[in-house]
Amino acid sequence: MRVTATTGTGRALPRRAAALALAALLGASLAVSDARAQGSQTPSFQTLAPHAILIDADTGAVLFEKGADEPFSPASMAKLMTVEVLFDEMRKGKLGPDTEFTISENAWRRGGAGGGGSSMFAQLNSKVKLPDLLRGIIVQSGNDAAIAAAEGVAGTEDNFAQIMNRHAKEIGLERSLFRNATGYSAPDQKVTARDLAKLAIHLIETYPEDYKLFAEREFTWNKIRQQNRNPLLSLDIGADGLKTGYLEESGYGLTGSAVQNGQRLVLVVSGLKTARDRAGESRKLIDWGFRAFEARQIFNAGETVAEAETFGAEKGRVPLVTKKPVRLMLPRGNSDRLVARATYQGPLTAPVEAGREVGRLKVTRGEQVVLDMPLYTAEAVPAGTMTQRALDAAIEVGTGWFRQALSRLTSKS
Repeated sequence: MRVTATTGTGRALPRRAAALALAALLGASLAVSDARAQGSQTPSFQTLAPHAILIDADTGAVLFEKGADEPFSPASMAKLMTVEVLFDEMRKGKLGPDTEFTISENAWRRGGAGGGGSSMFAQLNSKVKLPDLLRGIIVQSGNDAAIAAAEGVAGTEDNFAQIMNRHAKEIGLERSLFRNATGYSAPDQKVTARDLAKLAIHLIETYPEDYKLFAEREFTWNKIRQQNRNPLLSLDIGADGLKTGYLEESGYGLTGSAVQNGQRLVLVVSGLKTARDRAGESRKLIDWGFRAFEARQIFNAGETVAEAETFGAEKGRVPLVTKKPVRLMLPRGNSDRLVARATYQGPLTAPVEAGREVGRLKVTRGEQVVLDMPLYTAEAVPAGTMTQRALDAAIEVGTGWFRQALSRLTSKS
């Protein structure tokens, strides 16, 4: 087990105590695994889905992926971003339980029963309060509800799509583009399995109370009762959301999540030929994820993982911690070598405030990232005396000159 702590410039840092602690903890975990099954292989999984990903939500570890960065039409899974915008508006106080949305002729004609897709069956010119509209979108996958939401928030669906894309960028969806609130086919409306999984985790972690709507099994509106289209909710696997989708061009897809023994997995599949394949492949992937991996906790939340150098500060270093417990998802009986690395852009200029995100802790197994978590400063470090700051400045000038000289020598060789 090799552990390296570096700055963003690649300089090795004297993090010996933290590095050794991390190595010992990870090494102990691996030793137990190695003793059980020497030479065993990483667990494998086969799926019919051309696009699939399975992620441990707490650690961000990717347990399985296939075509996870290839773009495809999201179909109704685009409504996850529609709901995210609504949840955000609620959190900001711009929308509330008594906010009403009018079912316009556009929403009624394009998204109603005559539109050919899933519908809330809201009546023309009727008013629907936000809690019911959300259920119409989430539980019933109503296109009329999604269009009404878009028009109510932004005036037009095109304007709403711009908000969706702005939120997508803020969340970190790197390869997704939204053109409408429904998921109706549009030439350049594309997502990836990885981006949808990231969006799902964002919804779960950012809006935990509102997220509970995704677990509701049925909803009745206009005297029409409809079942939640998510097939995982009816299975005894701990599923509690999120959303299905289907278009002829994209096939059957599902973004889902399940919790067992305190562990949450998030999956995305797309491109399947039938609804039965969607349900079956999704369940197989979830079952495999819970069965094939085991969690090993190596640090508690708030426990020092590494240290960062400071510049012009009262202290030369500041501890770096995580806000969540640090857990690794290890294949059962696997002996692959793990490499841990804590990186940051430094040194950190004083004063350094507590709780500032300054780096990342990454653990890799071969080419696969099995953990990627942000690192935060554990405490505040005030600026040092004039003497300390002068000394730090002199050291930085010296090391900066050395790096420049090394760069020149390297370029000449």
